[in-house]
Amino acid sequence: MISAVLLAAGNSTRMGKLKQLLPFGTSTILEQVIDNLLGSVVKEIVVVVGHRAEGVIKTASSKPVKVVLNSDPEQGMSTSIIAGLNAVDSQAQAFMIALGDQPLIDGWIINRLIEEFHHHDKGIVIPTYQGKRGHPIIFARKYRHELLALRGDVGGREIVRNHLEDILEVAVNCEGIYLDIDTPQSLSVCRSKLKKTLRR
Repeated sequence: MISAVLLAAGNSTRMGKLKQLLPFGTSTILEQVIDNLLGSVVKEIVVVVGHRAEGVIKTASSKPVKVVLNSDPEQGMSTSIIAGLNAVDSQAQAFMIALGDQPLIDGWIINRLIEEFHHHDKGIVIPTYQGKRGHPIIFARKYRHELLALRGDVGGREIVRNHLEDILEVAVNCEGIYLDIDTPQSLSVCRSKLKKTLRR
């Protein structure tokens, strides 16, 4: 099984308001990301919340996910990864680290990454679009201790740099793998791309 750790604890400094709960499509940014994961074959979804947790917990809890509180999100993304990993099922073969502000990655893309992970012997799977890397990233269970040892706002980049020989890049037709919603401008761009996708 593969467990998804969804990082949604940020304080949205650049947005100026809590972005997780901003409208997106027919719901919110966070709900869209969760629905994309629910539309895939991941076996469980652990949503890590932090800033203004009460409202985010209420929204996430309406879905069939496990919600975990990061009590110290100011210390960076690593604390959310650690909180999420400590809550995943002990039988998980791998961990998919997903970002709560990337709502354009649909279930098909997620399934493609999982399929490639199962069909190769590489321990780190990273999606690419036109040669540029993005998220979500899959880490095999053997990297659990290294993920738990992360400190600061580094995410999994340090582990990726230390294990270049164990990386499988998977080319996907999805610009959303590196489109984060950090500002009002990026939110507008992603909303426009969603509308174009729905019209196809």
